[in-house]
Amino acid sequence: MPEDKKFIKEFEQKVKDTIKKYKLCNKKERIIVACSGGKDSTTVLYLLHKWGYQVEGLIIDLLIGPWSEENLKNAQSFCQDHKIKLNVVNLRNEFGCSMCFMRSGIQKKVKLNNCMICGIIKRWLLNKKTRELKADKIVTGHNLDDAAETFMMNLLKGNMKLNLGQGPATGVIKDKKFVPRIKPLYFCLNEEVKRYSQINKFPVLLEACPCSVEVFRKKIRRNLTEMEKNNSQIKHNIVANFLKLLPSLKNKYKNNEKLNYCTACQEPSRQEFCKMCELIKIWKS
Repeated sequence: MPEDKKFIKEFEQKVKDTIKKYKLCNKKERIIVACSGGKDSTTVLYLLHKWGYQVEGLIIDLLIGPWSEENLKNAQSFCQDHKIKLNVVNLRNEFGCSMCFMRSGIQKKVKLNNCMICGIIKRWLLNKKTRELKADKIVTGHNLDDAAETFMMNLLKGNMKLNLGQGPATGVIKDKKFVPRIKPLYFCLNEEVKRYSQINKFPVLLEACPCSVEVFRKKIRRNLTEMEKNNSQIKHNIVANFLKLLPSLKNKYKNNEKLNYCTACQEPSRQEFCKMCELIKIWKS
């Protein structure tokens, strides 16, 4: 359909412009896309491969029942069809158990929500495995909705310092063990990514993780969706103004110190022990 062709052209140009404007990556770099089996990571993997970047996928199999099985199957099918290498990290091979088992063990001892625990584990594994693959960049599928929600959450929590790691290219401190992360879909709305994936008939699961219970984010999402009815540019405006504030935020919280290395695992950390090793200690205590 003509409308679909026009949309595809505009969507792809938006992503190209983001990569170019923020100098996110180049075709000499080895790039790992953090795959989930969902629409966002599949879309960005498809585009970077289509445009000739040296790209591979990496999926962390969390072993969350049928949901994880379907996502892994979809990612494998997509990568096979497009001749893209997919690296699979199985949580049982890494820690001897599933995410649910590990998480429940931690939550018996401390009050942490599902998404926080899962996020710490995934970020730690993603950085470690990407570095072992000798890649130059990690690509995530975060879109404009994610960016607006995260900024508002940090703002309302009164912790603007957390926003230092936001933006199309993340990473406040450079370090040889920390792989820079980039977000080519940063200015694409969630609905735009969904439409693009549907037009291209990508094999993706649109259902959210069954363990996702981040109540605060869901409240922010509902409020932004409601406000969007009266102002279609609300999410764009939030992100645009955040990016204007970002240089002054970085200046305010300027820190020239290098990252430490975790005493236990030797991965990058701001403290003596990284968050991952703190979780492991709680889990095994």
